[in-house]
Order: sequence, then C-alpha cells, then structure tokens
Amino acid sequence: MFDEVKEWLGRAEERKVFLGEIGRRLSPEHAARITRLLEFLDWLLSVLEKKRLSIRKLLELCFGSKTESARNVCGKAPKTKQRQKRKGHGRNGHLIYTGARRVKVPNPVHKDGETCPGCGKGRLRPMKKPAVAVSVTAQPPVGAVVHEMEQLRCDTCDKVFTAPTPPEAGVEKYDASVGVMVGLLRYGSGMPFHRLERLQKSLGVPLPASIQWEQVQRILQSLEPIHKQAVKQAAQSLVVHSDDTKARVTALFKEIRSQEKPKRTGIFTTGIVGKVDGHTVCLFYTGRKHAGENLAELLEQRDENLSAPLHMCDGLSRNEPKGHETVECQCNVHGRRNFVELEKDHPEESRKVVESYSEVYRVEAEVRKKGLNDEERLRVHQEQSGPVMEELRRWFAELMDGKKVEPNSNLGGAIRYMQNRWTELTQFLRVPGAPIDNNEVERELKTSILHRKNSLFYMTERGAHAGDVFMSIIETCRRNGANPFDYLMAVVRNESRMEADPGAWMPWNYLKTEAGLNTQGVR
Repeated sequence: MFDEVKEWLGRAEERKVFLGEIGRRLSPEHAARITRLLEFLDWLLSVLEKKRLSIRKLLELCFGSKTESARNVCGKAPKTKQRQKRKGHGRNGHLIYTGARRVKVPNPVHKDGETCPGCGKGRLRPMKKPAVAVSVTAQPPVGAVVHEMEQLRCDTCDKVFTAPTPPEAGVEKYDASVGVMVGLLRYGSGMPFHRLERLQKSLGVPLPASIQWEQVQRILQSLEPIHKQAVKQAAQSLVVHSDDTKARVTALFKEIRSQEKPKRTGIFTTGIVGKVDGHTVCLFYTGRKHAGENLAELLEQRDENLSAPLHMCDGLSRNEPKGHETVECQCNVHGRRNFVELEKDHPEESRKVVESYSEVYRVEAEVRKKGLNDEERLRVHQEQSGPVMEELRRWFAELMDGKKVEPNSNLGGAIRYMQNRWTELTQFLRVPGAPIDNNEVERELKTSILHRKNSLFYMTERGAHAGDVFMSIIETCRRNGANPFDYLMAVVRNESRMEADPGAWMPWNYLKTEAGLNTQGVR
C-alpha cells in the first residue's frame, strides 16, 4: 500500500490531471484543501521513508505538544522562587471596557450641596469615583438602517412629493466603518469573507464576499501612507526582531509550478518587530522573499548616522540582511527547545538546561517588573545570569571535550548548536538592550498563522499585500494599547490631514493630534 501511494504521488502528470478534474467538480476552497492534503501526504511519506521524522515528533505535529514550561518538561517546579498567587477575583473591572459608551447618571433624589438627610448637619459633595453598573449587549458585526421617506401623490395631477433624505443616511450606501470592521475581522481575527457573508445573511443584513473585498480595498488606499510611515520608523529601531512562517498565495504557487526549474519554491510571511522611542512597530511581508531580504529592504531607509541595530533572529542564514551591518543576537528559546525535545531520552541533561534557563528568565521577569533601563538590566544579568550561563558553557565543554557525549547524537547536536552560537546567544550579557529570545516576533506571527488556518490562502499578491498592511497596523495598535477600530476610523476620516503629516497619526499619538484639532474647532 505504501509503495502504491508513493508511486502514484510521484507521477506528476497523472496527479495534475486528477487535481484538474477535482477543480472542475468542487469549489475552489475544497479543491485547494484536497491539493494541500496530497502535498502533505507526499511530504509525510518522503520523511518517513528517509527516517527524518521520529514518531514522537510526528505525534506533536499532528496533535500538538504540551507547553515547554519547566514544570511540564522536568515533571516538577524548578528550584526557583515560588510564584505567588495573583491577587484578585478574576473578573473584568469596568476600567477594562475602554470601548464602551459611558453614560453619566445623576442622582434623582439628592443634589450637590444639599443638607445630608442622614445626619442633618453636613453637606453632600460629589465623590471622585462614581458607582458603576456594566451592561453588555450584542449586535451584528455590520448593521444597516433603512430610511423610508414618505411620498405624497396628488390625486389630480399625479405629481409626487418625496420627503428629503436625512443627513444621517449619508451619500454612499456603505459607510467607511464597514471596510474597517471587515478588515479587522478578516486580518485581525482570522474570519474569512465567506463566513462573515453567511453570518450577516442569517442576521438579515446581507454582505456578499465581493462587497467585503471592495470595502477592504477602499480602506486600504487610506492606510498606505500610514504603513509607509510605520516602515520608515521601524527602520530607525535600536532592536529589530525578524522571522518567517509559511504562507499560501495561489498566484505565486501557479507561477512556481509553471517554471521548469524554479530557483525558490517557498512562499513566506515575514514578521518584523521594531522598537523605537519607546514604541513598537509590527510589520508583515508576504511573498517569495525570506526574512533577511525583507529586512535588508527595510534597513535601506535607516538613517546613516545611526549605529548598527541589534538584530534578533534564529540561527538560519537566510535571516541575515545582506549588505547591512547589524549586531546579531540569536534566540535562546530555540537552543533550549532542542533539549526539551530530548527530555525522554536524556532527562538529566534536559533538566539541567531547562532549570538554568528558568533562573535566567526569573531574572528577566524581575528586571521588567522593576522597569530598569538597558544599562541597569545589563548589570543585573551580568551579576545574576552570567554565572548561570558560564556554568552551562563549562558543562557543555566538559561533555564534549571529555567525549562523554557522541558528537553525532541528538544530544551532541543540541550541545553543538549552543556552542556554535554562544556569542550570539549571550549578547544580553554584553550589549545593553539585547533581547534574550525572539518571542516578540513569534507572537506577532500568530496573527498570520491564524489567518492561514482559517482562510487557507490568498488568491493574488494584491490580496496578500492588503493582508500585510492591515495586519501590520492592527498589531501595531495592539502593541501600543490603541483601539484598532477607533484608530482606523480616525485615519480614514482624517485622510487628507494624515497624508500631509503621517507621523502625527501613528497609533501612539493620534489621540493627541485629534484633541488638537478639536481644540482648534476643526471638523
């Protein structure tokens, strides 16, 4: 059975004819799913045949894995300070409802300044904090209002007199908020157009997928200047994180298939996170370029007078921005994960590495809690994390130089990975502001992965660009504590002013800019 399936998958022309027949009989979405299933089956059979995948790793890929916390890896809590139970009841307070409409309710019985009915002596004064009652209601993602203008007809001359259309009806059928909401749902929460179409139809407010795309394109034009400004600001960052994840673009996939010997067959979404002036900028790039190539284009806009940025990535050479000088830092989580995967076969060695990193991350958590600057953080890590990492380095050398571990074994490979990258992995012990891991961009890429899981693919490069722009702005808003919906609406409704000065309309300063316009009486 194995050989028969493998042989059939190897016959490219026969498989192409089969997929073409499937494409004619099924919807594009279902045909794409079958194509991806066959590609996965082809890959799975090849790695099993070449013995490149362990059964444990295959189970993790299919069913997921436990978190890599020290408790799950080592079986018990590491020898560090016991975590205190967080205070509170776990329910959301009223202050967390930043997007709620707040209604001031005056006291209907008593007034400010009147005599106290309790003691009959004092005066009633307003308190700084009012009593609150939170009421949560539901509404469709996209609503509609039908204005019915009364019409009067003369029973003699048949002339018709129609009531004027009210101003709130607007000039266009679809308000800008429709495109903003659809963009947030699709690119910020992974809801495909066809699912939203089905939901809206069941709620009595039809919104076809084609209309959704039209409205997204409309908003996209307004967001282009902001996106370019975000790229420009990210290029000036002191610290830059980058990484890739797989992407699916049907047009690019067909282009690759049409080439006899394509130089590159992969399609990627690159995530880049930059930090400048205390603000975080998140960027997405989907296409055939690797993270290093996208970062190199970004750094073309960097001020020549600035020093080389700190670049955090994993150990792949394709992440290096060729032609640009950077201080390379590499992710300790990747090095630690190699030992986590060996926990069943080498429990003692795995435990030592995991517990060592638990101590390093405990120090990092305390640094963040205290809000120390880069120089203070460096000094604390040198004093507390330095000895831990030095002991780990000495232990690695003892195992390898003493020939206690076979260099070509899985454990030897994990140790050599750390030894070969030791300088880059321990930059946080030498360079102020150097990060420990690449989790900043790993978290960002989850938005792209969520979109890929729900929407499966982009049809065209134009669609991929739309997703990149929306995701970049949405994630930048989230990282800087801005409401994405309010921000996008502010940008769209002040488009001309924003184009004149995009830097004044970034997620961290647009409220101040809007307040200035309101003070001047500008609408």
